[in-house]
Amino acid sequence: MENDIFKALADPNRRKLLDLLHASNGRTLNDLCAPLDMSRFGVMKHLNILKEAGLITTRKAGREKFHYLNAVPIRQIYERWVSKYAEPWVIGLTSLQNELEVETNMGNKPCHVNRIAIKATPELVWQALTDPAKTSKFWFNCAIRSTWEIDAPFELWNGEEKKAEGIILDMDPPKRLMMSWRFILFPGTESDAPSRITWEISPHAELHGVTLVTVIHDEFEQAISTAKILENGLPIVLSGMKTLLETGEMLASN
Repeated sequence: MENDIFKALADPNRRKLLDLLHASNGRTLNDLCAPLDMSRFGVMKHLNILKEAGLITTRKAGREKFHYLNAVPIRQIYERWVSKYAEPWVIGLTSLQNELEVETNMGNKPCHVNRIAIKATPELVWQALTDPAKTSKFWFNCAIRSTWEIDAPFELWNGEEKKAEGIILDMDPPKRLMMSWRFILFPGTESDAPSRITWEISPHAELHGVTLVTVIHDEFEQAISTAKILENGLPIVLSGMKTLLETGEMLASN
């Protein structure tokens, strides 16, 4: 998989496509063709290579297909090849991504989409997502608490401090979990309205014993600060979940 990612990043046109999605996530093929001096077929070919490497994801809304930057593989490359060679103070000053200016006119389209493949069953992924003893090992030391029923509240606690809260909007264990989300203690989020996080969990179509986990954060037009925090935080959460389920260990950053 790493070879596919490095191969995908080696081409300047594909890097340009990632830059375009970084600047404005959730674009159609027509949107991406306009800034590039190449045929529609050429752009489609580059997008397919990026998708196969896991660097982008796609979602359909009606008759349109939208493309999204997937930060999870980039985060894993960073952890594997950058962070362990960097001094701690450098890590503290360097971020994987610049802050995105979030588009507020995206209608009902999902805005931030992250996906990862985990060598575990959907049931084990669900357990990791809903068991406070496990979430505390990959979700920035926070334990999640809920009765896990539709319309029930949930809370994310770090020791004696509540970090986030919301409502279970919909659930279909172990396939899908939708929740509202509001930060409690992060500076700058005090006036943010609740946004929405949806977890989609499904067996990989081709790889036996592998589960695809997709996290969608949307409805954050009135929660811009929250969106920026989760944009950087959710890829780390997903990477930490993968490490925990596949190795039993925690990411150093957690």
